[in-house]
Amino acid sequence: MNTLSNGIPTIVSMAAPDYAQELTFEKLFMYYGAKGVALRKETFKKSLKLLTADGRYNIMALLLSDVNDIPIRVSVFSGKSKADTLFSVKEYGNTCILYAMDKILEYGDAINIIQADERGRISERKDIPLFDYEAFHEAVLNAFIHNKWLGMNAPMISVFTDRIEILSHGGLGLEQDLEGFYKGVSIPVNEILASMFLQLRLSERSGRGVPKIVGAYGRESIKIEKNFIVVTIPFNRINVTPFELNEGQPTINPTVKATTNATTNATINATINATIKLTDSQKKILEKILSNPIITQIEIAEQLNLHRVSVTRSITKLQKLGVLKRVGSNKTGYWEIIENVL
Repeated sequence: MNTLSNGIPTIVSMAAPDYAQELTFEKLFMYYGAKGVALRKETFKKSLKLLTADGRYNIMALLLSDVNDIPIRVSVFSGKSKADTLFSVKEYGNTCILYAMDKILEYGDAINIIQADERGRISERKDIPLFDYEAFHEAVLNAFIHNKWLGMNAPMISVFTDRIEILSHGGLGLEQDLEGFYKGVSIPVNEILASMFLQLRLSERSGRGVPKIVGAYGRESIKIEKNFIVVTIPFNRINVTPFELNEGQPTINPTVKATTNATTNATINATINATIKLTDSQKKILEKILSNPIITQIEIAEQLNLHRVSVTRSITKLQKLGVLKRVGSNKTGYWEIIENVL
C-alpha cells in the first residue's frame, strides 16, 4: 500500500527531500546479511518499496540509508523530570534506523543493572534487574514501527533516575481502536516497515508487544495522546534510597552493587570503596563510562583531551583495583563498574 484508503501520504508514497536523492544502502545490506536474509541489489529498491510512483527515493529509503538527517537520541537527566539537569545526550541517529534501534536496545541492556535482593534471605539471594528488559525491548520496537516518520521526527528516549520514557510521534492509527491496541491486535501505522521488521525477525505478528508491557507495568504505563504515545518503564530499586539531589550530588545506598548505572550522575564513591585513592583522570574516565557503558577508549581520550596511552594505563589500573571490568569482546562488549573487591 502506497497510501491509506483516504489518500493520506505514507513513508512509501512521500518522496524524500530533493537533497536526499543520492542515497547509499551499504549498512542495510550488512544488516540483512547479519540476519541471514538475502537482499538482492537488482531488486531491493522494488521489494522494499523504496521508490515513489515517479521513481524518486521516498521517506522509507531515507530511513534505511547509510546517512540521513534524522537524529535519534537518548537523553539522560539527573533527576525525575526534564526540568532537572540534562546529564548527557547520546546520539545514535543520522544513519540507518535499524542500526540506531539496535544501539538503543544495547544501551538499555547495559544500564539494566542486576541488584542483589537480600530481603528475607535464608539461603541464596535473588538477583533483581532494574527493569523488565522485555517490556523495554517491545516498547522500543513499537516506537520505531509506529512512529510518524513523515515529519522527520524520530522516537525520543528519556532516562530519568526512576524510569525510562519512550515517546513515539503520532497517536493510534486511524483504524486502530483502543481496546484492540491493549489486547495486542495491532494495525501498523507504517505497514511496510512492520513487514520488514517481521522479515528480519525483529518482531512477530503474535501481538505480544503491548500485552507484555501492560502485563509488566499495567495500562497506566502507556499514555496515548492525539499526537504521541509515551511508554513508561519504571525502575525497580531494591533496598535503595531514591536518588535525591543534595547540594548538587545524588545519594545512593552504598550496600547496593551499582554496575553500569548511566541513569544518574551518582558520584564514583557510590560504587567503590572510599579507601581507594583515584587520580582525577581515573575519576573522569569512570564518569564517562557511567554516562556511556559502551564508550571506547578512543572516545574517552578525545572527550577528555587525554593521550590514548594514558587512558589505557588508567583503565588497566582500575581493572586491577577491582573497580572496573570489561564484559564481552572489545568490539561488541561494554564496561561495568563494580564494587571494590580488595
